[in-house]
Amino acid sequence: MSELRIPFNRASICGDELTNIAQAVATGHISGDGPFTRRCHDLIERSLGVAAVLLTTSGTHALEMAAALLDLHPGDEVIVPSFTFVSTANAFVLQGARPVFADIRKDTLDLDESRLEELITPRTRVIAPVHYAGVGCEMDAIMEIARRHGLAVVEDNAHGLFGRYRGRWLGTFGCLAALSFHETKNFTCGEGGALLINDRALTERAEILREKGTNRSRFFRGQIDKYTWVDVGSSYLPADILAAFLCAQLEKREIIQQRRRRIWNRYYDGLRAWAAQNGVRLPVVPGHCEHSSHLFYLVFPQPELQEAFIRHMRRRGILCVFHYLPLHLSPMGRKLGGLPGQCPVTEWVSDRLVRLPLFHGLTDGEQEEIIAAIHEFTW
Repeated sequence: MSELRIPFNRASICGDELTNIAQAVATGHISGDGPFTRRCHDLIERSLGVAAVLLTTSGTHALEMAAALLDLHPGDEVIVPSFTFVSTANAFVLQGARPVFADIRKDTLDLDESRLEELITPRTRVIAPVHYAGVGCEMDAIMEIARRHGLAVVEDNAHGLFGRYRGRWLGTFGCLAALSFHETKNFTCGEGGALLINDRALTERAEILREKGTNRSRFFRGQIDKYTWVDVGSSYLPADILAAFLCAQLEKREIIQQRRRRIWNRYYDGLRAWAAQNGVRLPVVPGHCEHSSHLFYLVFPQPELQEAFIRHMRRRGILCVFHYLPLHLSPMGRKLGGLPGQCPVTEWVSDRLVRLPLFHGLTDGEQEEIIAAIHEFTW
């Protein structure tokens, strides 16, 4: 096997990341909620028009905060797609709720809104759509169903920052939404996330939960003389040194997005004819969606081609990877009631999907090599 010359992901310096880190160290504030954290909050709030933003230590923790804010109880049900990362479901399980696994659409691989209403029971409290690959779920239908049944909507927008659905930013539909700034995301600080708060009534308690259950944020704003323990909570604040790195990336968001969009489009144009000839599916983006160019994938017609393709690319020094395994078929998912055949599209896609390298620093030459290697794959 040849050495992997082109990784699936490579972290990139896109602007003033190192300068910002040095500045954070020089000012002596590298713990949470420092100047760079506030700059990130302000930038995201102004860009998206949300009521409040709170940086967190991960996208997982943003989801956990969202679940805690909704005061779920044992026996409550939360509808989540089976084709997602475990955090989408686990955040609610930690609150005692039971995930109800939903299938995905065949085109966008998003939550299938046409099957949503049949999953709702008197115990349903939350719908948690995931904007897969940064392509918006059908939020008009989802929000109408949620409104009709009195349910909260929490968007898992780990893939979709600066993507839009019908002209509106992803992450601004539900009462809460989660972002991820993991190393593989469009904007990163290695590990990190953010909670987007669209319902202003949740802001103060969100600050308390994030600050170990104390009203410390109000103290630092001069609203109270001393802070104390007032609610449950945990420590979800990322170090300001990480926010310094992230801030530089967010300030270069247009450059980063333009580069990622160019890479995404080049994959699509370079593989469209090959895919049509071989029955391979490329990503589908509806005309009313502006995707975030988060990832590019292939869906093969037979499951055995998934591993064969990954091995073929490895032999050429290129790392391509599969994606989610169905949550309802995982050991934990089965304990929670998941059954084979429950989400047939999820099961079909999971066995056939392969992701291609897509990161800001991917060079034109590397992408040419990837596309050429794909064209060499035969079966």
